[in-house]
Amino acid sequence: MKVKTLVVNAIIAALYLAISFVIQPIGFKAIQFRIPEMFNHLIVFNKKYFFGIVLGVILANFFLSPMPNYDLIFGVGQSIISLLITIGVSYFIKNIWGRMIVNTIVFTFTMFIIAYELQLAFGVPFLYGWLTTAIGEFVIMAIGAPIFYILNKRVHFENQV
Repeated sequence: MKVKTLVVNAIIAALYLAISFVIQPIGFKAIQFRIPEMFNHLIVFNKKYFFGIVLGVILANFFLSPMPNYDLIFGVGQSIISLLITIGVSYFIKNIWGRMIVNTIVFTFTMFIIAYELQLAFGVPFLYGWLTTAIGEFVIMAIGAPIFYILNKRVHFENQV
């Protein structure tokens, strides 16, 4: 891995952690709007962002989660699974908007993993947990898609790692 790739991924992880700290009250419960989840859209530009995104999730869950033991397994696992699915699908979808739509759907759907975590940790009913976390994830990812699309016009994410 090149030094530039390491540095960019470290910055992504630090930004994920910093934003998670700011939004902590709305980012770690049954109803959550974890704003840094929009960084997941970086994966549609270049798969090398995988490490920065996952490290950011690990750090946020370790330092900020009210249930780090669960979040380090389920939260990180959900991110890894979703990112890998998006990477796999991206080989067949060349359009950035198409990739972002698929990425949004994948992350929204896989919130069942977080719903199961909430059921184990807090006794939150599974379907309620899935519905509320999926809605929050969908909203954040849907808002993040045009933001990252516009930022990419200026920053060219595919060339930054």
